[in-house]
Amino acid sequence: MTAPSSPHVMNTYGRLPVALSHGRGCRVWDVNGREYLDALGGIAVNTLGHNHPQLVAALQDQVTKLIHTSNYYHIPLQEELARLLVERSGMENVFFCSTGLEANEAALKMARKFGHDKGIERPEVVVYEKAFHGRSIATLSATANPKVHAGFTPLLEGFIRIPANNIEALKAATENNPNVVAVFFEAIQGEGGINAMHLDYLRDVRQLCDERDWLLMIDEVQCGMGRTGKWFAHQWAGIVPDVMPLAKGLGSGVPVGAVVAGKKAANIFVPGNHGSTFGGNPLAMRAGVETIRVMENLNLLANAETVGNHLKKALETALAAEIASGLVKEVRGQGLMLGIELAKPCGILAQHALDAGLLISVTADTVVRLVPPLIVTVAEADEIVALLCPLIRNFVTEGVSL
Repeated sequence: MTAPSSPHVMNTYGRLPVALSHGRGCRVWDVNGREYLDALGGIAVNTLGHNHPQLVAALQDQVTKLIHTSNYYHIPLQEELARLLVERSGMENVFFCSTGLEANEAALKMARKFGHDKGIERPEVVVYEKAFHGRSIATLSATANPKVHAGFTPLLEGFIRIPANNIEALKAATENNPNVVAVFFEAIQGEGGINAMHLDYLRDVRQLCDERDWLLMIDEVQCGMGRTGKWFAHQWAGIVPDVMPLAKGLGSGVPVGAVVAGKKAANIFVPGNHGSTFGGNPLAMRAGVETIRVMENLNLLANAETVGNHLKKALETALAAEIASGLVKEVRGQGLMLGIELAKPCGILAQHALDAGLLISVTADTVVRLVPPLIVTVAEADEIVALLCPLIRNFVTEGVSL
């Protein structure tokens, strides 16, 4: 079908020509009744897939009680979700907001106040090449993509940008600089092309932050909430950050953002420093609590690891010839956060996949991103491979003699 553009909706998205109507599990249907396999999960948001019966029942129940009250009052569900996140992260306390952008913005404010509390007038934060943290003025300044910057300069000052996975580059960029207060990165870069921080590097940065009294701030907005097979991707390195923004999968589609703070950062904010009208509202908190309960009842962390490993190996096998020839550079990622990097821009593959009945995205121009719901099965993973790999093969070999 072709979905018409609305003159009343601001033109900020390059939408595909389809309007989705409803979903169940890892399947969605458009308004004409055509079925699609969802390998995008609302961009790593729909943790429990679509129309999960336990989540739906919980949200229906909550709507009959309270949707919103405001943070002028205690919200028991907020306290419950905070406890669940603290227990699973090994950290101290939580601030709730509604989006990943807001969570990252709050983290940057925490870094600045941390510096000011130490007497640093112009605090600086280390950020990374290929990073993406959001589109507000502060978070796009921390983001590396020039396309995101275009039209919105001057950028916010106070950032030092370095390459990933190079501890010597971090040391060199901050040498004799007393203004550095934090190091801020995604454990696995999402929009930047599914690029993981190496486990040894994570440990090295944790040690350096301890030595220099910096905040270690790890953006788990896209790679957290069980997507890699642990609650948070940095946990594979056996470390604990000082500040951890979360969002996306935390509410299984209901907007929930959070900043989890460790001991060093737990008391940076005091009343009046930060806030959010919608943050921590009862409906969003019920979604977060129920998401964690269902994840544990269904053992979805293990499922993410098992099915993710299967999917990665199946993609590598199906694309072995294209990988050997260099037409496909690499299949990478962890758990159910995978990227397939091609040797040329491949944005058109999102449309080709849609035509074939599969939802995916292309990020960083050349990387096919797969972030399906954490309930995806091995059989559905095999279906993703069967639908996607012929499209990739045809695309990369078009006009090429093998």
